[in-house]
Amino acid sequence: GAVQALGFVGPLLYFVFIILSTLRLDFWLSTFTGFVAAAELLGLALFHPAAQASAGDPMLAAAFVISRSAVIFACGVLAGAVGVQLRRQFEASFAAATARDYVTNLFGQHVSPQVVDRLLAAGSTTSSDARQVAVMFVDIRGFTAAARRRTPQEVVDRLDAAFTVLVEIVDRNGGIVNKFLGDGFLALFGAPLDDPDAPRRAVTAAREMLAAIEQHNVRSDWPLRIGIGLHLGHVVAGNVGSPRRKEYTVIGDTVNLASRIEGLNKEFGSQLLISDTVHQAIDDVDAVPLGDVPIRGYEQPVRVWRLA
Repeated sequence: GAVQALGFVGPLLYFVFIILSTLRLDFWLSTFTGFVAAAELLGLALFHPAAQASAGDPMLAAAFVISRSAVIFACGVLAGAVGVQLRRQFEASFAAATARDYVTNLFGQHVSPQVVDRLLAAGSTTSSDARQVAVMFVDIRGFTAAARRRTPQEVVDRLDAAFTVLVEIVDRNGGIVNKFLGDGFLALFGAPLDDPDAPRRAVTAAREMLAAIEQHNVRSDWPLRIGIGLHLGHVVAGNVGSPRRKEYTVIGDTVNLASRIEGLNKEFGSQLLISDTVHQAIDDVDAVPLGDVPIRGYEQPVRVWRLA
C-alpha cells in the first residue's frame, strides 16, 4: 500500500527529478529540487494519517525517514555542484572556441593550428607594434599567361594544389601566410609572434618550397616555376580595417622592398633572392652576390644575394 511504498522504492523516484534538474546547470535549482523532495518525503512519512497509524513499522521510524530525507537533500546539493562544474566546462569550451575563431578570422584560415595555439597562449592579439620581421613574397612565374589556355576550374585546382604544398612548408617552419595575392602570397616570419631565428626559418622554408615544387611538377601536366624574395627589417604590425572586419597586416618599407626583390628574379633568371640584411643574419656561404642593384622607387641601390 501507500505506507509500504514510502518505506521501499517509491522515494527513489525523487532522484529522477533531481537528476533532470542537473540539465539546467543551475546549482540553486537542483538544491531546491532536493530540498522539496526531502521535505515532501519527510512530511508524508511523519504526518500522513496512514503513516501515523503504522508508527510501529521500522521502515517508517523517524530516524530512518529523516536519514532518507537527508540523503535526498544531499543528492540535490551534489547534483547542483555537478551542474555548476558542467556549466563552467561548457563556458570554458565556448570561450576557447570563440577565441580560436577570433584568431582564425583575424589572421586567416591559412594560419596553422600550432600558430593559433601559440597566439592563444600568448594572450591578446589586438595590440599594434613595431617588430623585426622576415618578409617573404612568392610568385608563380608565367601563371597568368598559362591560365588563359585552361578552364577556370583547372586554374583554381592547380593553384590549390600548389598552395597546399607551399603553405604547409611555411607553417612547418613557423611562418604564417598573411595574404594570398592571386598567383602568389605574402608570408611572414617573426610576426605576430617574435622569433629571433626568423631569417633562417624563412630561408629554410624558401629552399624547401623550391624543392617541393619541383617534386610536385613531376606529378602534374602543368609544371610551375616560382620566384621568392626575402627581406628582413622592421614593420608596423597590427589589426587594420573597419569595426566590422579587421585583418592582421604589416606595413612599412620592408614589405615594399621584399616585393621589389622578388620581382628581380625575372631580371636575373633566378628563383630565390635575399636582401643583404637577410644574408648578414644567416651568413650563408652559398649565397652569390649580385652587387648593388638599382630598384624602382628607391634612390639608392640595394645589395642583393642569390640563393637559387
